[in-house]
Amino acid sequence: MIIGLEGIIEYKEPTSVHMNVNSVIYEVFVSLHTYSSIGSDKMRLHIHHVIREDAQQLYGFAQKSEKILFEGMLKINGIGPKAALAICSTFTPEQFAGIISSKDVNALKKVPGIGPKSAARIMVELAGFDAVLLNSAPSFNSATTEAMMALESLGFKKEQIAKALSASSATDTPTLVKEALKQLQKL
Repeated sequence: MIIGLEGIIEYKEPTSVHMNVNSVIYEVFVSLHTYSSIGSDKMRLHIHHVIREDAQQLYGFAQKSEKILFEGMLKINGIGPKAALAICSTFTPEQFAGIISSKDVNALKKVPGIGPKSAARIMVELAGFDAVLLNSAPSFNSATTEAMMALESLGFKKEQIAKALSASSATDTPTLVKEALKQLQKL
């Protein structure tokens, strides 16, 4: 699984870049926000690697928070990589968090490929995800991500997990999970 690439941008267009990493050139699909942040030839991207029966695709993001938003969108039934990338191209993670917290379905309908049903499904599925994006977008770390996934696998709802994790000041996964479980018992 490829989780990051650092190399020289050989070719770029608004939806993808060709990145030369030690003489191997990868095609990486990018959001418009990542595309606009590419300034120099050398670049480091956070990668989401999609492996399918007929293709392997790389999706790259300049910011870790944008990758987290993308991966959160993929968890929603009916939202694929293209729609998730369209959302990342339309909104920054901070803007998206504001839309989720204000339950602005009309803003989501402006995204190409997202209709009323998909917008409503996103609002329901990602309730509480806004708190995670807002509280940790600049410094979102892997410990928080791992704790979220662990608690989701135990059957807790994303909204509850986000509230429990936002109350914790721990920086390592085991402590985050332990403190979040204590908070979740109270809810």
